[in-house]
Amino acid sequence: MNPVFTNLLQVGIVVKDLDATVRTYADKYGIGPWKIYEFNKDTVADMSVGGKRVDYAMRLALADVGSVQWELIEPLDEISDYARFLREHGEGIHHVAMDTESYQSALGFCDKNDLKPLQYGYWGNNFHYDYRETRDDLKCIVELYGPEESFEWPEPVSVYPE
Repeated sequence: MNPVFTNLLQVGIVVKDLDATVRTYADKYGIGPWKIYEFNKDTVADMSVGGKRVDYAMRLALADVGSVQWELIEPLDEISDYARFLREHGEGIHHVAMDTESYQSALGFCDKNDLKPLQYGYWGNNFHYDYRETRDDLKCIVELYGPEESFEWPEPVSVYPE
């Protein structure tokens, strides 16, 4: 059997205060630079939580640690799965993003194996992000990436340190 997941892409951590956490990673541990983005109804289309269409908002920061991207996420409302996680567990690792043979084949695997959607969005008109309920099997949430060939990282709102 071929593996469903082919590479670890990202570790996603939910935090209460994005700016303070970014400063700690950068100033104390030398991890960075951090590219900071805001996700909301103006930057992400087709948002859903638990398979239901809903708008939510968060700030996030991205930095590479070796070949793995680290993502810090601060929920800006009480709607997202990040907000639920923060309420139930406090700050900590929310998900890991895994590479797959293809986004479409991964969706087929999820449907076939009843791995329910937790949260979804279509960022910048050419990047799907899709969290699936894999905690019972894998003891963590898995995020599937679906970048289209035309995907290019947008300019961040800010970068720390500059």
